[in-house]
Amino acid sequence: MLRGFYAAASGMIAQQRVTEYLTNNLSNANTPGYKGEQASLRSFPELLMNRMETNNIPQKNMNQKGSVLGGLNTGVYMQETTPIFTQGDLQQTNKNTDIAIQERVIPFNTAAKTKGALFFELQNPDGTTRYTRNGNFTLDQNGYLTTNSGLYVLGENNKRIQVQSSDFKMLEDGTITENGKQVGRLKVAFSDNPNTLVKEGEGLFKTSNGKSLPTASNNNRIAFSVNQGFIERSNVDVTQTYTELMSAYRTFESNQKVLQAYDRSLDKAANEIGRLR
Repeated sequence: MLRGFYAAASGMIAQQRVTEYLTNNLSNANTPGYKGEQASLRSFPELLMNRMETNNIPQKNMNQKGSVLGGLNTGVYMQETTPIFTQGDLQQTNKNTDIAIQERVIPFNTAAKTKGALFFELQNPDGTTRYTRNGNFTLDQNGYLTTNSGLYVLGENNKRIQVQSSDFKMLEDGTITENGKQVGRLKVAFSDNPNTLVKEGEGLFKTSNGKSLPTASNNNRIAFSVNQGFIERSNVDVTQTYTELMSAYRTFESNQKVLQAYDRSLDKAANEIGRLR
């Protein structure tokens, strides 16, 4: 009975965590460049139950360790959440500092069984590198192209992009021109296995080994365009997320009712069956 009690409790905990990540997806449905998450639910190892008291059991149902009673599932847990790196829709803003990446041809990594992904490369003030798909950029007081949180957008020479005003132009290959002169080129980084990236807050990612990702411009297998005056919207499917959220609520309630049934049974066993009359 206690095993069933713990199995129902583990189901409630797993669905609570599912609810948390789905709620986070919904809260970021309007965040530019946000990549929704998906969860992996796994069951705990199944136990093979054996009966050890074998004096009155027919010999044909016995083995060296006793008679086999059957398998017992010991519950479920949420193993991890992983981002979904599919392309989000592009929304036109007509703001020069808004930039979006449009993926056209991205190679598939057969070994990792996943499609590659493109990112803007950013630099923290301390020199560390981060990656994002949120192209809602701005200019700081020195004319550097930055994120709203102050990270610098890098060019292909791994230097910060600096312009004189927001009137600059960016071509589809990332080339930046100002007053008819080329002042730099936006670096678009490529990850052949984005699932290895470590997710941070504010739509940022970093590599697990601390090394920089290669540029996508020199890869003949990749085709993309840079769109100025656009932002990439979140790839969260709101309708599907609401459906999954309701399913998680219902599953949580089902496990809760099972837990309450076990609790009532334990109450009767402890307070009624064993009562002396």
